[in-house]
Amino acid sequence: MEILVKLFDVIIPVYIIIGIGYYIGKKNRKFDTAFITNFAANIGSPAMIFYTITTTGISLSFFLEYFVYALILIFGFSIVGIIFLMFLKKDFISELPPLILPNTGNIGLPMCLFAYGESGLGVASAIASVILLLHFTLNIFLANKNFSLKVLLKSMPFYAILVSVLFLYYEWEVPGFVENTTFLLTYATIFLVLMSLGIALTRLKVISWSHASLLGSIRVVVGPIIGLIVIHYFKLSGFAAGVLLIQSAMPSAILTYLVGSMYSSKKTVDNIASVIVTSTILSFFTIPFVVFYCLLYFQ
Repeated sequence: MEILVKLFDVIIPVYIIIGIGYYIGKKNRKFDTAFITNFAANIGSPAMIFYTITTTGISLSFFLEYFVYALILIFGFSIVGIIFLMFLKKDFISELPPLILPNTGNIGLPMCLFAYGESGLGVASAIASVILLLHFTLNIFLANKNFSLKVLLKSMPFYAILVSVLFLYYEWEVPGFVENTTFLLTYATIFLVLMSLGIALTRLKVISWSHASLLGSIRVVVGPIIGLIVIHYFKLSGFAAGVLLIQSAMPSAILTYLVGSMYSSKKTVDNIASVIVTSTILSFFTIPFVVFYCLLYFQ
C-alpha cells in the first residue's frame, strides 16, 4: 500500500499540471506560449541544468557515466526506430527524431525528482543533457539533412552544461545566491513547461491514428525495454538505474516538432506531431507501470 501511495505522489502532480495546461489551451485557443518557450530555452533550462547538476551531489564521473548510458539508449532507440519506419515506408531520416528523443525534460525531470528526490534529479539531468544536446545537433541534422554548429553555439543550455561540468571537475562550491536563484528558476521552469505541454496537446493533430499509435507505442513501450536491457547488461542498480528506466519510458519530445517545423516538409511535420500526441497519451498509461517497477526494484 505504501508503494502505491508513493506512486500517486510521483505521477499525479505531473498529470495535474499538464491537465491545467490542457484546460487553458481548450479555454483560450489563442493563448500565446511564446513567452514560455523563450523563457525555458534561454533562462529556465540553463538554470535548471546548472542547478540539477551542481547542487544535487552528483560527481563528474557519475555524470559522465550516465551521459554515456544515455547515448547507448539513443543508439538502441535509433535501430528500432529505423526498422519500424522502413517497415511503414516512411522517411526514416526526417521522422526518426520523435522515436529517439524522449521528453526527458518536461516530464522526465519532475517524475525522477518526485520518485528519488534531488539525487534522482541529478542523474535525470545528466540524461536530459544528452537529449538536449542532440536536439540542437542530431535533431536538426535529421530534419534538415544538413549539419551546422551555429545552432548549437547559439544554444544557452549548451553553455550551461559546459559551466556545470567545470564546476564538477574543479569541485567549486556554488555561491548561495546562485544556488537559490537557479533553484527558483528550476521549479518555475518545471511548472511552465509541463503546463505548455498540456497546451500543446490541444493544438497538435493526429493524421493517421494507426501508424501514429504504432510508432507512439514503440517510444513508450520499446523504450523502457531497451532501458532494461542497458540496466541488466551493465549491471546497474539503485535509484540511478530507476532514473535511467524512467527517462527511457518518456513520450516523444515536443522539441522534435518545433525543430521539424523549421526544417522539414509539412507531411513530415504532421507525422511527427501525430507521434508526439499518441506517445504522450499512451504514456499516461505506461508510465505508472514503469514508475511502480522502479520504486519496487530500484531504491
